[in-house]
Amino acid sequence: MSTLRTAARLALGLAMVAAGTGHLTVQREEFQAQVPSWFPVDKDLTVLASGVVEIALGAAFVALPRHKRVVGAVLAVFFVVIFPGNVAQYLEGKDGFGLDTDAKRLGRLFFQPLLILWALYGGGHLRRRERVERPDA
Repeated sequence: MSTLRTAARLALGLAMVAAGTGHLTVQREEFQAQVPSWFPVDKDLTVLASGVVEIALGAAFVALPRHKRVVGAVLAVFFVVIFPGNVAQYLEGKDGFGLDTDAKRLGRLFFQPLLILWALYGGGHLRRRERVERPDA
């Protein structure tokens, strides 16, 4: 089980570094589609800042296994914090990342809880509790 959890942590960490790099480079415009129109910060600045955060969290998840519980929890919170951007992309009908229909944008919303669970699992938060056998009295 620990090998699967480690693989999940490493895969998510590397995916976050890749996504963050995309924020800073070739996918900047695509990510701007996820910034809600009501958000008070410049769209490009928001994308750049969130890219830096994604790279930092992803790198920490990979490079700091001793702190995986903390990083996994912070990563899960990050996914919750950015969720309104995904909702706004759906509600405002903005295209981005091949999400060019309402159905596709709606489907994307259901992926966010999986990312949250993935971060918690990789961080060691979703463990099965072992049963303690008690002798019959």
